[in-house]
Amino acid sequence: MHEIADFRSDTVTRPSPAMRRAMVEAEVGDDVLGDDPTVKVLESMTADLFGKEAGLYVPSGSMGNAVCLGSQVVAGDEIIVEEWAHCLNFEAGGVAGLFGLLTRTLSSHRGAMDPDEIASWIRPGDLHAPRTALVAVENSHNFHGGAVVPLANLTAIRELCLSRGVLTHLDGARIWNAAATSGVPLPEYGALCDSMSVCLSKGLGAPVGSVVLGTRAMIERARVFRKRLGGGMRQVGILAAAGIHALAEMRGRIGDDHEHARVLAEGMARLPGLELDPAAVETNIIFVKVTAMPPQEFVDRLHADNIWTLALGAEECRFVLHCDVDREDVDRALAVMADVLPGER
Repeated sequence: MHEIADFRSDTVTRPSPAMRRAMVEAEVGDDVLGDDPTVKVLESMTADLFGKEAGLYVPSGSMGNAVCLGSQVVAGDEIIVEEWAHCLNFEAGGVAGLFGLLTRTLSSHRGAMDPDEIASWIRPGDLHAPRTALVAVENSHNFHGGAVVPLANLTAIRELCLSRGVLTHLDGARIWNAAATSGVPLPEYGALCDSMSVCLSKGLGAPVGSVVLGTRAMIERARVFRKRLGGGMRQVGILAAAGIHALAEMRGRIGDDHEHARVLAEGMARLPGLELDPAAVETNIIFVKVTAMPPQEFVDRLHADNIWTLALGAEECRFVLHCDVDREDVDRALAVMADVLPGER
């Protein structure tokens, strides 16, 4: 149990002692000049996991998505995204502000867009209409409560895009969680996209960074866009070493987070003033509707007892499980919620 049980996000984790040792001992060079050996190991290691030709280490998942889009499409092109996609809603408008892209947003079933609807909106481009250049998917899907997009859906979208000459990008910020739940081997996910961005600081506990994956040619273009966005780093092997440790040591424990999420969801579903379906909790993210009081008031009351979470909008709160929250933290959080919520116990 921790003094503060921090459920705000899986980005709040601290490096373990072993990860810190790896960082201290990392061999470094100048990554912009291409001679940081630890970064090279991380990029190659991640690419191999997904069966991709090459990788590029970037500071964040937002930059990862940005360099993938910027290196593959041009201003005035249209991309198709799910309506709650992170790359559209939570990356400061980068798709438009940085690259001048138009977005076609589609609804979905828990993050899984309908391939037939996608097909109806793909446009070849002409004198009047933009070209549909890319379809972006997200797995697991953050704002659908960590839902895992089924492999069959991703496969159908990929086959459609290939048949119409459209690229596919996978925002795999939490692909580790999706794989842990689905059992789908990582190379199968890698085969379903032209580019992908995978995060090391969500689920795996590294302090910083994502890796962009694709063909060697695409990665070289992405390297230019990384530089333009200020992501060219120097002796960054110190951080890459944390990513290597995360890939080697942390992927096998992700199921613990999912189990803790199920326990928390089932406990919250029994409390008055909270509404959620525990069966919908597939990975490490829980969205819960708060009916007993305004969500921010609920958050503030929990915070007073060192249970930290986030209010999202006028009705919901989000809880995210990770390696710095254990089963005792979950049990304590449920006890505090029972204390602050009105109604019979």
